[in-house]
Order: sequence, then C-alpha cells, then structure tokens
Amino acid sequence: MTARFTLISRRTLAGSVAGACAALALGLSGNALASTWPEKTVTLVVPYSAGGPTDVVARLLAVPMGQSLGQTVVVENTVGAGGTLAPARIVRSKPDGYTILIHHMGMATAPALYKKLPYDPLKDFEYIGQVLDVPMTLLSRKDFPANNFQELQDYVKKNQDKVSLANAGIGAVSQLCGMLLMHQLGVKLTTVPYKGAGPAMNDLMGGQVDLLCDQTTQTAPVIQDGKRAKVFGVTTPKRLSSMPSIPTLDEQGLKGFDVKVWHGMYAPKGTPKDVMDKLNKALNVAIKDDNVKKRIAELSSDLVTPEKATPEGLRKHLEIEVARWDKVIKAAGVSAE
Repeated sequence: MTARFTLISRRTLAGSVAGACAALALGLSGNALASTWPEKTVTLVVPYSAGGPTDVVARLLAVPMGQSLGQTVVVENTVGAGGTLAPARIVRSKPDGYTILIHHMGMATAPALYKKLPYDPLKDFEYIGQVLDVPMTLLSRKDFPANNFQELQDYVKKNQDKVSLANAGIGAVSQLCGMLLMHQLGVKLTTVPYKGAGPAMNDLMGGQVDLLCDQTTQTAPVIQDGKRAKVFGVTTPKRLSSMPSIPTLDEQGLKGFDVKVWHGMYAPKGTPKDVMDKLNKALNVAIKDDNVKKRIAELSSDLVTPEKATPEGLRKHLEIEVARWDKVIKAAGVSAE
C-alpha cells in the first residue's frame, strides 16, 4: 500500500513539474516576444475596398503608427461577405500583434445580421481602442415635398407606402441608419439597396429615390453644393463643426437618435498584454498627429478622446452598440442570409 502511494505521488509530482516548466517556458516566450516586438512589418487589415472611407482612415493612421512602432504598418484589404471576412481572418491569425484589424460599426451589427457568423465580436478579440466617429446626414431628392424635418415626418407617416429610402446594401451603415430612422418614426418605407454609396447618391440626385442617410464623407460635397439635394439633419447629438447651420435629428424631435460610423482597432485573442500596450500607444500617437487631425477634420469627422482610444473604451462601446443594434435589426426583420 505504501509503495503504491509513493509511486502515484511521484507521478503526480513529475506531472506538476512538467506543467510548471511548460507554463514558465510559455511565459518566457511571451515576455521575449513583447520585449523585442515588433521585429517586422505589421499588417493592418481593412474589411472594405481600397479608396473607401475605412481604407482612407487606415492609411492615414498607418504612417504615424509605424513611426511610433519603429516598423512599417501596411494596409491590406480583405473584402467580402458584408465586411465579415476580415474579422474572421483576424480570429484565425497568430496572436502575436503582427496582424490587426480596423473596422467600423459593422462589428456591432454583424451578430444580428448574420445567423452563422464565424466569430463573436465580444469574445474573440483583444481591443486596441476606438479611433474616430464619422457623422451622417439625412438627405432627400431636391424636389421632395418636405422642406424641413417636421414636414418630412408628417409626409412619410401619411405616405409611407409611396416613399423610397436608398442604402448602399445590406449591412451598410446607410441601411442601418435608415432602419433606425424608420424604427423611431414608426414607419416602414420602401428600401432600395444599391451596390455602394456612390450609385445610391447618384440616383438620389437624379430623383429616382426619395431619401438617403449616409456619412459626411459622401454627403458633405452635395450639401455644400446646395443644388442637388435637400438636407434635413445630422444623425449625431452634436452639430457638425464644418456645417453648424444643419440641426441634428435629436434636437428636432428624434430624441436619442445617434448614428455615426465609429471605428475601432482589434487584435487576435491572446495577443500578449505588453504588445497590446505598444499597439495602443501607437494608436494614440497617430490620433494626435497633426496631419491625421487635419485630414480627418476635412472629412467632417471627429477623432475620439484619449479616454475612448483605450481597450476598455472600445470594449464598453462595442457592448452597448451590439445590444442596441440587435434590437433595431431584429425589430426590422432584416437578415443578411
């Protein structure tokens, strides 16, 4: 009995020592990675095509981030499946900080839109921080009967079966803005999806569709021209500093209406904390860069505060947005599949 007890104890001890050694080796490996990281190019993955708003932001940030890290940050576009291919790529990537993601509010809306999403935005990523907010505006064709937002509300409630609402496709921010607008107005309009914001805007200006809600990077030139469309309001709680005469939808009666194209940066789950700290520091250097601030202001957009450009700031915002859009999307009965 004594000999058997001794043998089991030795085996247990041997296993414990082996486990401890493995854990120590893993810890030392992680520490070694963090102390020397980065030793090569960092890839910043964008879910959308080159030249689009998210791609423009990524390329603006890549230069100062690379300078801060002491390595080049290259931008790669992984396009497809409504912006879900890029996050899926990050989930499969090695958690070493060399492959990271920039994504807009699509990270929060995808769980409600896609029944078989290959990742969980709230569980499968590390969070680097928020980046910026792009406001949106509500426009109509130039000859739309309403001339202000109150008239627009009255008109669409009486004629909702006759009013068309354009968007840039399923999952696009313009579609989500339109869904929230219909939800808060209590109407169901005829939605017209396009393959991109450009064609939707062209048809709005051409009078083929009635309404469009889209980001200022697309709508600002049309608004400033003043001849091709009407503007009824800004979708964020604050007015645009670049166009302060345009009232918000919130102040015109849609209390709490807040839709903006917010962006955040993510890394694969399990990326070492010291590496994440370096990525967060590089992000904060980038959003304070004078050229970045100048270009973002020209796009009528807003870089986030330092408090939001943190892992916890992004995590909290994502949690709130996932819950909010889950209700809106399910109430609208919309699915991408």
